[in-house]
Amino acid sequence: MTTRYTIYLLLCLTLAAGCNKELTESPKGLVAGDDALTSQAGLESVLTGAYGSLMVPWTSGFTTVSQIAMTMGADDLTTHPGSNKEEFREFDLFKVSSLNSRMNPIWLGCYKTIQSTTNIINNYNKVLGGNQDTIHAIVGEASYLRALSYYWLTRLWGEVPIIPSEKYNSEYLNLKKSTPAEVYAVIEADLARAEEWVPNARRSSGRPNKGSVKALLADVYLTEAGWPLKDQSKYALAAAKAKEVIDNKSTYGFDLYTGGFLKIFAGGTVEDVFTLFTRGSWITYNSFYGLSTMPEDEGGWSDFFPELNFFNNFPAGTRKDATFSTQFTLSNGTTISWEETSTHHPYYKKFTIQSGKKDVYMSNNPVIMMRYAHVLLIYAEAQARATGTAGSEAYTAVNAVRQRAGLTDLPAGLSGADFATAVVNERAWEFAGEWNRWFDLVRLEQVEAANANKAAGDLQPDGAITKANYWMPIPGADAVVNPNL
Repeated sequence: MTTRYTIYLLLCLTLAAGCNKELTESPKGLVAGDDALTSQAGLESVLTGAYGSLMVPWTSGFTTVSQIAMTMGADDLTTHPGSNKEEFREFDLFKVSSLNSRMNPIWLGCYKTIQSTTNIINNYNKVLGGNQDTIHAIVGEASYLRALSYYWLTRLWGEVPIIPSEKYNSEYLNLKKSTPAEVYAVIEADLARAEEWVPNARRSSGRPNKGSVKALLADVYLTEAGWPLKDQSKYALAAAKAKEVIDNKSTYGFDLYTGGFLKIFAGGTVEDVFTLFTRGSWITYNSFYGLSTMPEDEGGWSDFFPELNFFNNFPAGTRKDATFSTQFTLSNGTTISWEETSTHHPYYKKFTIQSGKKDVYMSNNPVIMMRYAHVLLIYAEAQARATGTAGSEAYTAVNAVRQRAGLTDLPAGLSGADFATAVVNERAWEFAGEWNRWFDLVRLEQVEAANANKAAGDLQPDGAITKANYWMPIPGADAVVNPNL
């Protein structure tokens, strides 16, 4: 460990106190020595650490409320107008400081995972013996995780550094940022490898299968077709890749779950495409279910909740009833409506613990990163945009989601553009609060429009919104270490 520093440490040197504690006390996910890379078991160990880097509450990855905070520039999320939520408000006000600590878990978690997976990808050929199919599956999963990490980084920060090696090099202290096009080239290459080597069946829960890889690649193509790359040839690729998943959903074990909308968020249903499962101990527990999504009136923290126009315009039906909490019980047993809460807002029911004690700050709820409804709606939108007209299978895909939501089918005969707009709206409602809406608004260059006419009771942007607001500032500590960032 003295000769191999983590990229994580390299990128957060000025956060030394926190980082050193983690390096000393919890070495999982760090670069292992050469001895760990000469055996199949060693590869598995490093891969386990790579998954773990995405699930450390308050520190790294997606079990924190960070990805929700960072996507508050969309119209489906906001936060408390006062209290101690200044860092949350910065995202909704479009005045994010480089010292905003809510960015750190995603930045650090993704780069820790990139460091570990790069170790696997660069060195798996050192393994002596072992089962070749299993080794390929390990490398395929590592490739998927690295692609996922770079995908989140470039969507949030735009130009970000690509780390070429897992080994420390003093030159990395001056590493320059890569353009989104360069980052997406790495993502596509990683997913191509993953698509070849990840098996049809998951090796265990919480891992991708081949369908998961195809689904992520479809989402990547859809994003590349929009801002900033604007490569509209990618729409056809997105539709084709999503269609491969739809046509083979039984092989991959995917489908829309029809046993109750809220049960989807407990994880482990056929809806899961890729899910991060907590591991039954506080060190990997989820910290955005529970108090984070409850009003102060119930003893919660009011970290996040929906904007008023978004809630009011949300189509009535069973999905709306399951998505939002509108009635709350006080400690004295009195019930109040959302209009009577201290924030005068409804809250997200989908992130409220549905069984047992709900006023907790950490839970074992999983983080559902992608579900089958995403695949259906990616296909429907991409097919319409690629061809200029919506085919019958695109209608079938979006209407399946609408039918489960208790809505009528989209009217036949819509133009390709109108159909695509309807699908984007459907994505907003289906994935409300699931940090998806922000990325849709960015790729479609609709951030400004979505924030133009907010309800008076919601936070208003602090000044004019420009494309510069589409990307987050590089975390300040890393920018101090490397002026090229």
